[in-house]
Amino acid sequence: MRAALFARDFSPKISQEADKLSSSLVKAGIDMAGRFTIGGPLPQADIILSLGGDGTLLSLLPVIKDSGVPVLGVNFGRLGFLSSSSPSEIVAALAGGNFTIEKRTLVKVSEAGLPEGMYPYALNEIAVHRKGAAMLGIEVFVDGVPLPVYWADGMLVATSSGSTAYSLSVGGPIVFPGSKVLIVSPIAPHNLNVRPIVLPDISDIRIKLHPRDPEVSFSLDNRQLSLGSGLEFRVSAAPFAFNIVRIPGGEFMKALTGKLFWGYDIRNNL
Repeated sequence: MRAALFARDFSPKISQEADKLSSSLVKAGIDMAGRFTIGGPLPQADIILSLGGDGTLLSLLPVIKDSGVPVLGVNFGRLGFLSSSSPSEIVAALAGGNFTIEKRTLVKVSEAGLPEGMYPYALNEIAVHRKGAAMLGIEVFVDGVPLPVYWADGMLVATSSGSTAYSLSVGGPIVFPGSKVLIVSPIAPHNLNVRPIVLPDISDIRIKLHPRDPEVSFSLDNRQLSLGSGLEFRVSAAPFAFNIVRIPGGEFMKALTGKLFWGYDIRNNL
């Protein structure tokens, strides 16, 4: 097995940790294919170790593209849902082949007028948000069928992986990562009857905005830009998956209870 190390920035702290990890991996019989950052080419490797938090792993998407190279997130960040493994856990797991590969759905945006060369895929969510004080009028069509018009600060379309990210913050449901669904959620809707909706990932979603300001904020995961008003675009599942490596101890339910305190009840500790 050949492993490469990725980081957004090999700061002195990350470089020191990378040195330790590389040394341990080599001693365990794993070849190293070097290190790279966002601007660097993708090394010839069987697995990529993303050093940082979830944001670091998301920054790897435009480099990985549709290569299918599996990624293991090594958590040096704060929460770590995508990057859930600690450095001390991974060496023995990789050397012994004690890991699994999860295929995660990506979402693709099209017809949005993105800048040339911008990677049109996201692992967590695609989001559009007002830039000024006035809320947006948002039309959503699912396979050509209109939903009620939303009046809100914005709209996001999340994958099952993104259900514990921005989607969770706007009241979306928690969805297990292997679920093949897309979650459409309004952001701060001005309507008591509006709720997120879960769709099969074979759905074709068309979103049309009616803003009062000249620009809106548009984001694909942690990549953000401004686009002109009157925006209309399509969202669908990508034709390929993003492969995430999981080692024992990095289970989704464990992350929910241990990091988000899901279901926490003080009575259980009495």
